[in-house]
Amino acid sequence: MYIEINDISEIHQAARRFLSEMGNNKIFAFYGEMGAGKTTFIKAVCEEMGVCEIVTSPTFAIINEYHTDKGEVVYHFDFYRIDKLEEVFDFGCEDYFYSGNVCFIEWPELVEPLLPPDAVKISITETENGGRVVSSI
Repeated sequence: MYIEINDISEIHQAARRFLSEMGNNKIFAFYGEMGAGKTTFIKAVCEEMGVCEIVTSPTFAIINEYHTDKGEVVYHFDFYRIDKLEEVFDFGCEDYFYSGNVCFIEWPELVEPLLPPDAVKISITETENGGRVVSSI
């Protein structure tokens, strides 16, 4: 997967392309620097999936649960503030990962030992012109 976003106005088109390339995969681990656009891209993908709620960063909550207009559940994680893996075990993240629902994970490097083996690793990087590239790792 390789998706270029040259301007924010292209983000929903990029999100639709991402959705068309997701296949049957359910777990997506998003890697990228602070400010790379992980939350912004996940928000666009969720909106294209038909998520009814406002999509925001779960930085303080660690996990947000969304519902699509088709009744599907989407989990959105942000592990930026995790200090120890034990914290993740405490709220049962593995139950979410193996629920069969779509999971979007920001800052997955902090919980890599817990990621399912079939997690799709996605990189979001900023280009020289201020655009973004979303690609498989």
